[in-house]
Amino acid sequence: MSAARAVLVAITVSLVAPHLASAQTSPEMTFFITSVNPGKGADLGGLQGADAHCQKLAEAVGVKNRTWRAYLSTQGPSGESARDRIAPQGQTVLHNWRNAKGVMVARNLTELQAADTKVNKEMALTEKGESPQRHDIMTGSQADGSAFKVAEDRTCNNWTSSTTGSAQLGHYDRQGGGDAPTSWNSAHASRGCSVDALRGTGGDGLFYCFAIK
Repeated sequence: MSAARAVLVAITVSLVAPHLASAQTSPEMTFFITSVNPGKGADLGGLQGADAHCQKLAEAVGVKNRTWRAYLSTQGPSGESARDRIAPQGQTVLHNWRNAKGVMVARNLTELQAADTKVNKEMALTEKGESPQRHDIMTGSQADGSAFKVAEDRTCNNWTSSTTGSAQLGHYDRQGGGDAPTSWNSAHASRGCSVDALRGTGGDGLFYCFAIK
């Protein structure tokens, strides 16, 4: 290969590479697992920060004009349930949640929360259409998608702490250990809320994102 041709190839690769991820993501995507943590473990800046992270990642791969919500519950007097955050209009309303490849995962909340849900290793992908390296996914939720009523912190102080508390986790691949190893949204609690504690438990501080419109 001539020097001039080598330079041309290098320039072409540098121009195309930033667009490869978005080219692999279907514009119909309405469900994904975050590919990265914002950087502070379970301190996501609360639900608002988590929602903004979903929005940022989706738009980075070219999926725009959608409103995203993190599948995360909070605790306390003003606690919210993850299931209500992503389906505020109820169980049977069609949402048609599709993964990054455009494949249907669930048509509504009933299908999403069913025992035979399609949230699994093959279907639960990041916004880039990839499988996470570690299977723990933060939810702070019970198996039915509702918030915990117990005093014990399962949301790392409602997603504002990287130092105290713990986070309830699900297994996106539906296997492993814990009280409910096959649960995608409520398998067990984390060892802590820091990046290291989450990794030590089996995750990278990732969470599910759903488009609500």
